[in-house]
Amino acid sequence: MATLKDVAKEAGLTTSTVSRVLNNRGYISDNTRNKVHEAIEKLNYQPNEAARTLRMKSTNTIGLIVPHVSHPYFAEMISNIENKAYEKGYKTLLCSSQCIHEKEEEHIKMCISHKVAGIILCSGFVALEMFDGIDIPIITMERFLDNGTASVECDNRQGGALAAEKLISCGCRHLLHVGNIGTISMPADMRTEGFRDVCAKKKIPFVELLTDDTQFYNMEYSEMLENTLKKYPETDGLFVNSDIIAAQTLQVCRKLHISVPEQMKIIGFDDVQIASFTTPQLTTIHQPVREMSELAVNLLHDSVAGKLVARKTVLPVYLVERETT
Repeated sequence: MATLKDVAKEAGLTTSTVSRVLNNRGYISDNTRNKVHEAIEKLNYQPNEAARTLRMKSTNTIGLIVPHVSHPYFAEMISNIENKAYEKGYKTLLCSSQCIHEKEEEHIKMCISHKVAGIILCSGFVALEMFDGIDIPIITMERFLDNGTASVECDNRQGGALAAEKLISCGCRHLLHVGNIGTISMPADMRTEGFRDVCAKKKIPFVELLTDDTQFYNMEYSEMLENTLKKYPETDGLFVNSDIIAAQTLQVCRKLHISVPEQMKIIGFDDVQIASFTTPQLTTIHQPVREMSELAVNLLHDSVAGKLVARKTVLPVYLVERETT
């Protein structure tokens, strides 16, 4: 099995230079980096990650904790984070909490024991105190921690306001809003605030529904939606907190013989791929998932390098009109 010295000899470099390339430390020219990678490929060199971890204060690994891996929003986020992390020279340790706060705590402890360079947290089921005393960067997405390093959010309030303005401009006067998980306070709650502000200004009443973590994890809202539309048959406009909920609303409307968009107008949130796969295609609020994901990795990378980073960054959203309005 090839060793570090073998790679250095093959590349015509010192072992310390090869080590700097492998650990992504200091300035390294493209020519030097290419020589090392060519030698590694030729010799099929496999770094001893366990030994490197023992020698180093941290690894070149990012811990990524999400509540869900099959949800389209998180699947898109994971893909973008992994791509950007790879570009920056990091490996990604993916952990799914499955909406269980004890499991999320275990994942955080595991990341720390594996000496990750930092953690990107996309889940909100762990108490604030869990992060006290952690001396690695903690970057949160759609959650703000007073004791975290930095947070990345979209302008949720703006999204809710845009949805209300669009439904009202379409002539909807009996609105329904399916909001965030009722037991957890998150930035996504501001979607309801923005929606409520516009409805109050326009003097348009609306019914608000909260969801729960079981519905979120199972991605199953149909029964709740069907019961609600039967209870409020006059509803002519819905704003829901995700494209998953919006897609299931379409199914329920078809079951109840409610024509979309003629009788019912629907607006989702996120603008993930499913929004353009439904029939009719979903009007939705575009959340900049790729930009948010890349920014989270950049913030972590800069923090690891000792640079000052913004505590909170909020990116704008916009309405994408398709066929449900």
